[in-house]
Amino acid sequence: MTSAVSDDISVDERWPAWGPAVAELGIRSVVSVRLETPERRYGSRNLFSEHPKAFDDDDLAVAAIFARHASVAVASAQSEEGLRIAIDARKLIGQAQGILMERFDIDADRAFDVLRRYSQHHNRKLREVAEWVVTYRRTPLSEFPPDA
Repeated sequence: MTSAVSDDISVDERWPAWGPAVAELGIRSVVSVRLETPERRYGSRNLFSEHPKAFDDDDLAVAAIFARHASVAVASAQSEEGLRIAIDARKLIGQAQGILMERFDIDADRAFDVLRRYSQHHNRKLREVAEWVVTYRRTPLSEFPPDA
């Protein structure tokens, strides 16, 4: 876990402009621990104190533990959100396929091919084309707005 520590931000050479400005606000010590997983960086958890040399090794260890837990929580939440979006998109595509199957008496594979062709032809995501079909209950044809 990557971290940055400044025992006295007012004189830290890494931040010659920011350090003194922050010190004027009453912040003297800073600990920043990266929130990350092996696959992705999410941000950082920053701790501030009005006292110089406020953080010791135990504080850094606890900050690193919390950062690991937060990183896992953020990664898990984003993964769940991605799965939910994918399931919603699949559901919408299935509905659009059903509409096309009923309207044109075609099978599911052919209906999917129609959606895919419209997606490619109009340079739109498959989900957008499916949403249009479900909303308007017909194929996009020429009515499909170019900037929808």
